Amino acid sequence: MFSVVFVDFRLFRTLSSPFSFLHAGEDHMKRFLFVSVCAAAIACMFLLPAGSARTVTFSKDVAPIFYKSCAECHRPGEVAPMSLLTYKESRPWAKSIREKVVSREMPPWHADPNHGVWSNDRSLSAKEVETITAWVDAGAPEGNPKDMPALPKFVEGWTIGAPDETFSIPEQSVPAEGVVAYQYFTVPTNFKEDRWISAAEIRSTGRSAVHHVIVFVQEPGSGGGGANGNLLAGTAPGEQPTVFEPGYGKKIPAGSKLVFQMHYTPNGVAAKDVTTIGLVYSKQPVKHQVHTRPILNMRFVIPAGDPNHEVRSSYVFQEDAHIVSFMPHMHLRGKSFVYKATFPDGREQVLLSVPRYDFNWQSYYVPKEPIAAPKGTRIDCIAHYDNSAGNKFNPDPTKDVKWGDQTWEEMMIGWTSFYNDASTLKPAPPATTGQGTGK
Repeated sequence: MFSVVFVDFRLFRTLSSPFSFLHAGEDHMKRFLFVSVCAAAIACMFLLPAGSARTVTFSKDVAPIFYKSCAECHRPGEVAPMSLLTYKESRPWAKSIREKVVSREMPPWHADPNHGVWSNDRSLSAKEVETITAWVDAGAPEGNPKDMPALPKFVEGWTIGAPDETFSIPEQSVPAEGVVAYQYFTVPTNFKEDRWISAAEIRSTGRSAVHHVIVFVQEPGSGGGGANGNLLAGTAPGEQPTVFEPGYGKKIPAGSKLVFQMHYTPNGVAAKDVTTIGLVYSKQPVKHQVHTRPILNMRFVIPAGDPNHEVRSSYVFQEDAHIVSFMPHMHLRGKSFVYKATFPDGREQVLLSVPRYDFNWQSYYVPKEPIAAPKGTRIDCIAHYDNSAGNKFNPDPTKDVKWGDQTWEEMMIGWTSFYNDASTLKPAPPATTGQGTGK
């Protein structure tokens, strides 16, 4: 919308030519100067959008966006390479920030917006992108420091807040070179009663040498070791902590043990690591017990040089259920991943599409409302891989690739979390706070 101004052009009548002011008296000269100023103002009003005079500033406009969508990682001690909490910290990165938000590389979020609405969506709105762009284009001004919002509150070392209890593995030494096989560590909980978990986060002191961690619950009497158990929580590059909405949670039965699956990746520097899981116990009654299962395919061969090889896996729900999250997992050749549901009535629906999978940002996706999966619903996971030389992350495009634990091999897993409708609790009471049995 543009400003509209009405001007009395009778002021021009005595100025019949551009040089008439040379023969005009002082009164006419004043009129000429007045009209010239008005004409210049009119031109500006017509060229500039209404309301464009206000400059976008860091303090008033940009800081609230950074605090909402960026500070979780972009703060001291966290995974991001720089902090964005203050103007002084943010200003040197202004042009780079604009480039990353315009390209939608940051904040990292890879779900196709045409399929699904997500409660943990980290992406910026079009208006927020425009605000950051306008700020940078204006020279990235600070504005009035008094306009700064309050700093977001974080617990040092944790995104989920202060855990009720923590459990750690013994310190491990990671060599500078070579291949380290998966390591498994069993840690007793010493729980005397069942615990309901509303949030879980995994932290490693040797983060640069840790590829991923998965923690399983080994219930009393289940026996075995390794990954035999119910998945509690995991972490991989870019993965967010596990957080459940009120009324939802995972159960750790009394007497259970926690099994840590550790995947270390030597990076040229010897490292020490202590990995810890922090647990927050539900403070509200739990109605829905959440289960997590892999929908996977371990029998595939991705041909050398193939830029778009497809691998599928499927699972059929054996009872009525509701899906509460998805988490696709592939390695360096991963290209895209789709979850598609075929319902008992024959209807098909794409539940999640990740058209540009990024191994360095493995997100999980939580629908705003649990997705009903009646008994007989089939979930198909469709993954595509780029094993060509055109994939700059490809370790070796001349070799066929099969399933394997290491990063240069491949995986195909569609992690899916859900609750069974028939198992809805009455509801289960919340667990008491921790007794200090963890480390």
